Amino acid sequence: MLKITDLSKKFRKRTVLNNINSELEFGNIYGFTGANGSGKSVFFKVICGFLKADSGTVSLDGRVLGRDMDFLPELGVLIEKPGFIENYSQFENLKYLAQINNIITDEEITAALKRVGLDPANREKVKNFSLGMRQRLGIAQAIMENQKILILDEPFNGLDKQGAAQIKRLLLELKSPERLILLTSHIAGDIEELADFVFEFTEGRIVPARL
Repeated sequence: MLKITDLSKKFRKRTVLNNINSELEFGNIYGFTGANGSGKSVFFKVICGFLKADSGTVSLDGRVLGRDMDFLPELGVLIEKPGFIENYSQFENLKYLAQINNIITDEEITAALKRVGLDPANREKVKNFSLGMRQRLGIAQAIMENQKILILDEPFNGLDKQGAAQIKRLLLELKSPERLILLTSHIAGDIEELADFVFEFTEGRIVPARL
């Protein structure tokens, strides 16, 4: 279980996260909606360990973020615009990232590219990629190591209707009792198709609703 307790975050005088509490169980897909600037991306950054909360805790099976671990383990993440080495190809970018943990093969990298609808034979530099292709590549890096926690901020951004449908099918395939998936979208319909639970951000808090 990923447990969020009394989590708060301010930027200057503006409270972005206001005493948020939630318990997120593995085996589920959780969707988060809300207007731009409502705190969705900040929330994701804090629970990943990329931003420090002003107060409150994030814990995974009893281990506290910032005390027992610096970042969530086995984490696949896409927050805001994915950043890549512009003069590398898609495969070279994923290969570079895979060398950090060094736990997957070239064949597994190729398989991840195929799963998100990219052509592994394409050696074009990423600087020439469209927004949709970059988004697919960002999702590929988030799933390529079979990560157990997936945190995807606006994963359908830049995708056409067919591309969004393909990624939705992929996420449903990835759902398992051993995996926790968190998503945001400014399009409520995208979330409702996938999520077991939906939270809406409003005035720094989240309001849960079961579908």
